[in-house]
Amino acid sequence: MSEEPEEGGRIFFSNIGRSMELEDEIQLTSVGIDIGSSTSHLAFSRIVLERLDTRYMVVERTLLHQSDVLLTPYRSDDAIDAEALASFFEAQYEAAGLKPEDIDTGALILTGVAVRRSNARAIGEIFSAQTGKFVVVSAGDGLETTLAAFGSGAVALSGRTRQRVLNVDIGGGTSKLALCENGAIRHISAIDIGARVVAFDTDRRVTRLEEAGKYFAKQAGVALVLGAVLTPEDAGKLAASMVDHLFEAMKGGAMRSETAGLHRLPALPEGPPPDIVTISGGVSEFLYADTNAGFSDLGPLLARQLRKRLDDWRPRLERPEQGIRATVVGASQYTVQVSGSTIFVRPLDALPVRNVPVIKPAFAFDDDIDAERVGLMVKEALARLDLTHGDSPVAICYEWQGSASYRRLDDFCRGIREGLSQILAKGHPLILVGDSDVGGLVGMHFVSADGVNSIISIDGIKLDEFDFIDIGAMLETSGAVPVVIKSLVFPNMGLGQKGLEPVEPA
Repeated sequence: MSEEPEEGGRIFFSNIGRSMELEDEIQLTSVGIDIGSSTSHLAFSRIVLERLDTRYMVVERTLLHQSDVLLTPYRSDDAIDAEALASFFEAQYEAAGLKPEDIDTGALILTGVAVRRSNARAIGEIFSAQTGKFVVVSAGDGLETTLAAFGSGAVALSGRTRQRVLNVDIGGGTSKLALCENGAIRHISAIDIGARVVAFDTDRRVTRLEEAGKYFAKQAGVALVLGAVLTPEDAGKLAASMVDHLFEAMKGGAMRSETAGLHRLPALPEGPPPDIVTISGGVSEFLYADTNAGFSDLGPLLARQLRKRLDDWRPRLERPEQGIRATVVGASQYTVQVSGSTIFVRPLDALPVRNVPVIKPAFAFDDDIDAERVGLMVKEALARLDLTHGDSPVAICYEWQGSASYRRLDDFCRGIREGLSQILAKGHPLILVGDSDVGGLVGMHFVSADGVNSIISIDGIKLDEFDFIDIGAMLETSGAVPVVIKSLVFPNMGLGQKGLEPVEPA
């Protein structure tokens, strides 16, 4: 991928020799890869963008090939077998009739317990040769829960039906809960319950035992150590104990201290029960009877126990758009926009930046902007996408409303600086992306701000959460900068929804 200008400031798209100015239709080949604590898989897609007047629209997304589902290979109790994974991916590329150089864009997501393995970073580096194309994300509990809610279709379902939808994504190491209303996620939670906290071989000897597995064995009165035989009766006791705790977490509100202690994110708040429940993740394949195959773990038993509970609960059970592939379906798509002359960049060598994650806090641009509230919204957005650690820069997307008076700008900027304090303290640039022509004013307001050493403030760009952006060097002919947007694409979304916004051609 190159976003460097040719003569005349022309911006090339996807690869050298292709220009958005000259093409009426653009086809991209993408790959989405999910490496989880339990399973790993990938899917190849073709994305078609067409020129509509002066804009490009995504008009088609075709699934080219879905890989087999691989049990994530482990070299030891604390390390994923990177070589085995690379061999699997190579075989799937061959089965799809594709080579790495054929891929225009992609997203690699590390989820669940896989993120916490000692060589998780090395796994991401399998694709280091395609760094400019790939978005590589280590999805912690917050982001994984959010991805699953969107990928399963629960968010879109709540928007279509105007009902409360609870999506429960049950994977190998954790279960993620997302309560959705009116096309948005209202609350998220995560708990240490998964199908492969205990795993065994064909002789039923325990080959994997996570800390959560030890806890539930103790709760169920089952003596369990690596190498021990797990009888069907004892496995049933384990599954029953896990579903007891999971169902309590799904109801939200007051719960036993034991259940509260298993939570990896705050519990769902007390409130009316959802209208609809959808189950995604690996266990969903058993719950909806999509497979009779076992994976030498507790998945089938968890599904059976949970189905009994759901049959007696008020909400109706519906099938999600995606089950085991809900966490990341499709891949990323590339779009290109150009930020105009009302921008502010200091110093100029702060550009280019690549693969910067985007947050979009729910700012309220009232007559009087509340700086404290702005900071809180930024911190909540960072937590939602697991970006509070400050290991990478973050771009804040905002939609300015009202006048750009000194007082309103000052309150907004003070709130932004407070919300990003941990990230700025690590020397990362302040990156702001607005939709209207205030980028220059906002950027200038930060010039003398303490702790802000580098400022990139651009405008005229439409972004959303789940986007990653590249911002290229400033074009000498116009003073503008090219912006490449990489968006996760979810198959349940139609034109005009997330990931399918019209794109201004360069």
